[in-house]
Amino acid sequence: MKNPILTVYGIPNCDTVKKARAWLTGQALAHQFHDFKKQGVPAELLRNWLAQVGAPVLLNRKGTTWRQLDEATRTAVVDDSTTIALMLAQPSVIKRPVVVWPNGQISVGFDETSFGAHAAP
Repeated sequence: MKNPILTVYGIPNCDTVKKARAWLTGQALAHQFHDFKKQGVPAELLRNWLAQVGAPVLLNRKGTTWRQLDEATRTAVVDDSTTIALMLAQPSVIKRPVVVWPNGQISVGFDETSFGAHAAP
């Protein structure tokens, strides 16, 4: 049986995404990259991502995109459905990178220790 490949989701010019991809390459871990800007956000995966890590982890409330949203839009984000709608409309509010590991677990952001734990056999 072929091992599933890990997938890195994000935006190519994001510094954190660059660091994560460089780390994976440095560890000789094959991966594919899904560009939110060119390929869109995989709507069918968002619900699973939210179930695994929760909106407080996945929704980047500290980023420029969030801060530029009007107050009504920010206060309307109250549950998974409204969070998903915002993420589909504004992919840059998703904390990056989102990595789907071969075992189906996800991680959000980049941390060498966490990546090392996920990558361990």
